[in-house]
This record gives sequence, structure tokens and C-alpha cells, in this order.
Amino acid sequence: MKVRFLGHACFLFSDDKDSVIIDPFITDNPQAPVPVSALRADPVLVTHGHGDHLGDAIEIANASGGSVLATNELAEYCMRQGAAGIPAHYGGVVHFEFGSVKVVPAWHSSSVGGDLRLVGVPCGFVIRFRGHTIYDTGDTCLFGDMKLIGDIENVELAILPIGGHYTMGPDDAVRAVEMIHPRLVIPMHFGTWDPIHVDPEEFKKQVEDRTPAKCIVLKPGEEYEL
Repeated sequence: MKVRFLGHACFLFSDDKDSVIIDPFITDNPQAPVPVSALRADPVLVTHGHGDHLGDAIEIANASGGSVLATNELAEYCMRQGAAGIPAHYGGVVHFEFGSVKVVPAWHSSSVGGDLRLVGVPCGFVIRFRGHTIYDTGDTCLFGDMKLIGDIENVELAILPIGGHYTMGPDDAVRAVEMIHPRLVIPMHFGTWDPIHVDPEEFKKQVEDRTPAKCIVLKPGEEYEL
């Protein structure tokens, strides 16, 4: 299984048979290494409605003949824009041929459009992909139930924001690693714009000094094989 970083908070998980993409902000993303037209995945996972996460989800789902999986109101919004949708909610598990996707809480907000229309609540996802378990926290602050998720899910790879300002920063992200206790960590949501500019190598050092986890810092377009 390959994990490819497509900039900001977008990741593509794939093997020879299936592809899953999360938070596909490609258009207008200064970090995006590929055009939207190059991407196919099903399902398309969206953690919340902000433009740098919902991004091109509807276009990619339609081009792939796939569905957008999100919390209820956001999935319904995508369906009204012409996409196939899979509405789900906290604690819910949706099954696929490759495995499953579980919806878990995140502490953030979720809105769409210039009028900031609320579309339910944000989330993270626990993705089980042919024996691998990935916990993508989505945009969030540090919160205590991360430990519960880590205890229950036996996380192999945790993907979490480190940029601060809109999400937890590096210090709280290291604390999150301590609670989730994954084998591997990949940081996201940093460096795209000035307010979230941090040094991922310093985060990597702190993770590897304070926890048993290995931290992999990917540049946009790079991939890591589990």
C-alpha cells in the first residue's frame, strides 16, 4: 500500500486495485504536484467543508464514478451539487472491498461557500486498507479522546496537522502522538501559507526523541510504502 502526499492535507492511499483520497484540495493549492484531471479514487473522504479540504472532492468523485464520504450534512451538500454521497457520522463504519472507513470526532468547524453556510461537524477517519490502519485526524486541536481512539484502533500510521493557528501546532501534535501511540507519523497542514509555517524536521525530532514512533516528512508528490 502506498501513501502519497498531494500537498496541504491531501493524501492518496492506493494499491494495484483500489485508491482512496482524503481532503483533495488541488485547484488553487500552491503545493499541489498534480492536476485534478490526474486523480481517480473511490471513495473520496472529506473531513469538513472548508475549501482547503472539500476542494475538488465533487469533481474527483464524479470523474471516478465514486462517492464522497463525509459527515451527514456535508455529504448531503455534495449530493445536492451532483455527486454521489455516503452520509455517515461519529462511530459509524462504512465497509468497502479494500476494508473500511470509520468516522471519528475532530474539534474544528465546518462550513462551505462565501456565506459560511454550516454543514454539520468536522471529523477524522480511521481507514483500514487491506491490513493497514491509518488514523487521519483531520483539522483539529489536541483532545483527550485521541488516546481512546489509539487504544481501540491499534493505529499503524497517524496523519495529523502541525501548522498551528487553525489547528494544533507541533507541541500539541507530539502530545497527540504520545496518546495515539502509532508506529508511524506523517505531519500535514503546514507550510501552505505563512500563518501555518513551521519546521517539520523539528517536529520529527521531537516525535522520535519522545516516542517510539518513526516520523516521515513527505514533500508534495512524494510517497511512502507501508
